[in-house]
Amino acid sequence: MSFGLLGIILPPIAAQDEQVGVIQGITILGNQRIERSTIMSYISVTKGSTFDPVLIDRSLKDLFATGLFADVNIAREGQTLIINISENPIINRIVFEGNKRIKDSTLEAEVSLRPRVVYTRTKIQKDLTRLLQLYRSSGRFSARIEPRIIELEQNRVDLVYEIVEGEQTGIQRIIFVGNKNFSNRKLREVIRTKETRWWRFLSTDDTYDPDRINFDGELLRRFYLNNGFADFQVKTSISELTDDKSGFFVTFVLDEGRRYKIDDITINTSLEEVETFPLRRLVKTKKGDWYNFDAVESSIQELTKVIGEQGHAFVEVLPRVERNRVAGTISIAYDVGEGQRVYVERVEITGNVRTLDRVIRRNVRIAEGDAFNAAKVRRSKQLIEELGFFKNVDIQHTSGSTPDRSELKIHVQEQSTGELTFGAGVSSDSGLIGSAGIREKNLLGRGQNLSLQFQISGLDQNIEASLDEPYFLNREVSAGFDVYKTKREFRESSFNRDLLGFGIRASYPLGEFLYQQVRYGLRNEEIIPSLLASSVVIENAGESIVSTLGQSIFYKELDNKINPKEGYFIGLVSDLAGLGGDRKWLRNKIEAGVYKKLWTEDWIGSLTGEIGLINGFSGERISISDRFFLGGQNFRGFKSGGVGPRDISTDNTVGGNLLYQTTAQMSVPLGLPRELGLSGRAFTTFGSLTKVDEASSAFLQDTGSLRASVGVGLAWDSPFGPISLNYARPVLSETFDETEYISFGIGSLY
Repeated sequence: MSFGLLGIILPPIAAQDEQVGVIQGITILGNQRIERSTIMSYISVTKGSTFDPVLIDRSLKDLFATGLFADVNIAREGQTLIINISENPIINRIVFEGNKRIKDSTLEAEVSLRPRVVYTRTKIQKDLTRLLQLYRSSGRFSARIEPRIIELEQNRVDLVYEIVEGEQTGIQRIIFVGNKNFSNRKLREVIRTKETRWWRFLSTDDTYDPDRINFDGELLRRFYLNNGFADFQVKTSISELTDDKSGFFVTFVLDEGRRYKIDDITINTSLEEVETFPLRRLVKTKKGDWYNFDAVESSIQELTKVIGEQGHAFVEVLPRVERNRVAGTISIAYDVGEGQRVYVERVEITGNVRTLDRVIRRNVRIAEGDAFNAAKVRRSKQLIEELGFFKNVDIQHTSGSTPDRSELKIHVQEQSTGELTFGAGVSSDSGLIGSAGIREKNLLGRGQNLSLQFQISGLDQNIEASLDEPYFLNREVSAGFDVYKTKREFRESSFNRDLLGFGIRASYPLGEFLYQQVRYGLRNEEIIPSLLASSVVIENAGESIVSTLGQSIFYKELDNKINPKEGYFIGLVSDLAGLGGDRKWLRNKIEAGVYKKLWTEDWIGSLTGEIGLINGFSGERISISDRFFLGGQNFRGFKSGGVGPRDISTDNTVGGNLLYQTTAQMSVPLGLPRELGLSGRAFTTFGSLTKVDEASSAFLQDTGSLRASVGVGLAWDSPFGPISLNYARPVLSETFDETEYISFGIGSLY
């Protein structure tokens, strides 16, 4: 048996003089599965028709076009039309062999053929093309796929794709042509695609991806536009595969054009209530600066936002850019006027296979029927990205059914939200650390966060389970609970602490960037002094029930919650112990910080600080485990707990009731390729820890004086988690403080 289009054999029906006559009967031979009536429905002649060669030829082509037949032969015997067919087989099963990098389920989704579907060679060729394209999109251009047919009884076949995946096709070299103002090395840092090197074994950026190459062209354009080259163009990008298919040479042909400085900036408005002078402070550029496309866009966004807050919901800000190519200058005019009144007709969400629509929609700050607001659309995109459920979020604004109607099309690309982690690390505070955990950030696609974490180190043993519901009772309230058991050794204070407890909490917004959390916690705590413990520790030894009610209120306007580069925050954290427990105190802490890009995205200045105070009431003294401690990660240059009150006889740190500290830090680039993830930092910290209320406080050293340290460090965002190395020296300290010049941390916990 053979399958496929073997050829069309159509013997002469008759000589010209024999074609006169009527078809008295139609005989069909060779059909096994396909009914005679089905075949008859495809042909253009019937009993009683004349032997017309045109109609018979059309019938032949129509039968082949169905894809049901491997061969068709039409002949005439007397006044009878004989149709002899060979049916295409039915696919029994489809098997993939040799695929290790791409799962069967992924390959099956790409092919059109399925079990119990008619086999055709045309479909095989189309599916082969799609499978090869899938491998090429993953960087495997040397992949080979051969289909093999295994014939079975009853005109059935097994289809086997024999796959040789080959190695990933890397980028041997990236070439730039036409760049005069920036080096090849600098431009290679700008684009996502990287040349294949041994240290990129955990990255896919050095494999060939045509979509990424196109994106690199846009990155180059934005880079040049932000550095004054307003006429820049990527003329073409050429990708050439080597003869042995081992790698690509990628060439970007550039036309830099002239570099422009800003000569004049004006703001014009047709809105009578809007004054232009106060708006000048919102413009991100000034005369004499190099032209910067992103700064112009940011200025438009800020102008639109502020004028919109003044009651002009449909304001439109249009930039007019005039070049003086002879002088190399640009004049920018921002024209402010009343834009067309446009309302959102529909919000459409696509790409969310697992995540429920409502999980995304509740983070969209603009609803159907609202006036279109670009600032709210940008905020919606930021909130959806911050969920952490999606690899990519794209929001398109398209025309609606009428000129004053628009549609928002939100397309998301989901990513894995389940985590099974096993980790190890080293910290100068806690020593060797081992951890394991399971976490699902998007439980059942509902946005719920479920986690179970284990941690063990030289000082800690911890197990914790938690569940968070971000929209409790379908309201904009996040609710959750924790259950935990913890053991920790405080070597610097000569005691161990065992905790067993639970907590419940609820968080809700008070504004776009203002949030509050309320919480309740109940724990059983046991303090176990060591043989060399201070009398202060011994006074606090034993078991206690601690019942706390707390709240936190924060205003956070940051560009990124995890790794901010721009913005600020301020907050108040308060906890009240009592409510039937053994301890009675009130603890308050104010936290604040500001982040600012200074010259480029790699130069980031930050200033953070905190002030904390805990006071007992009803004659209650503060337990050592409830106090603040300072040193280590929160005051580099000093050991963990190295700052503050200390027992004279045992040299144990005992913590303090009053804490204040502030850190100024500058993150700086090191001139290395950006994908290495290495950066430097310089920092200084000022602060102190003081105030104790034990009866034995006469035996404590506590001056309350200001401490300070300065230092430098390295940070590596490695594939194994963040790694930091710091060198810091105290410049203001007391003789009884414990110092530590070098501190480090390895693993995602630090």
